[in-house]
Amino acid sequence: MRLSITALLLFAVSVVLYGQDSKLYVVTHVDLTPNYTVDGTKLLQTFASDSHKDKGVVRFELLQDVGRKNHFTMVEVWDNQAAFEAHLEANHTKQFREKLQPMLGSPFDERLHNIMQ
Repeated sequence: MRLSITALLLFAVSVVLYGQDSKLYVVTHVDLTPNYTVDGTKLLQTFASDSHKDKGVVRFELLQDVGRKNHFTMVEVWDNQAAFEAHLEANHTKQFREKLQPMLGSPFDERLHNIMQ
């Protein structure tokens, strides 16, 4: 009987902890005009490197489309919304977005998500 109660309590605690996941998942698509592929790639790499140092970042990945070298996706995981908002206010983020703007072939597409399971 004691084992089943302990198992039930562990299960309950894991459900409560899992249900309180406040992480924020951000997926951003960046399409550069082809003439900015080289400079834009360097800018994106520097931004990813700088973002890895931000407080509250869990994961930050920069992906390049295999078939279209001027198309990128950033996949980010932040501890919470506040950590992401602090990242947005960081100087390196503001400078990145300012420099990136004239290189874009389509609008900056940033989408915020919460985990479902």
